[in-house]
Amino acid sequence: QVQLVESGGGMVQAGDSLRLSCAASGFILDYSIGWFRQAPGKEREGVSCISSSDGRTYYADSVKGRFTISRDNAKNTVYLQMNSLKPEDTAIYYCASSAYCSRDTKFVASWGQGTQVTVSS
Repeated sequence: QVQLVESGGGMVQAGDSLRLSCAASGFILDYSIGWFRQAPGKEREGVSCISSSDGRTYYADSVKGRFTISRDNAKNTVYLQMNSLKPEDTAIYYCASSAYCSRDTKFVASWGQGTQVTVSS
């Protein structure tokens, strides 16, 4: 299984931007890579995903227009650019690999360790 390592989290103010990185040990084109997040007391939810087959991207309604997922095949890295951050974006962000994009965590094959994003108002 591919190993995933996230980075780029931090503490910012509302309206600021952050870019998360997910570095994969394997060839990322073999996998669909998604970003999930989990806020305290809430279930883990799908945020965005980029498909291995055609590069199609998917976003949760709550982040559409603010977040952008992309990948650098040469670096085996997937990015999540997060703009116009809101306090409700505060969560631990995880990247995950799967055969195809899905919001359902049961299809995830590998998880990263997570990176904390905190947005203050």
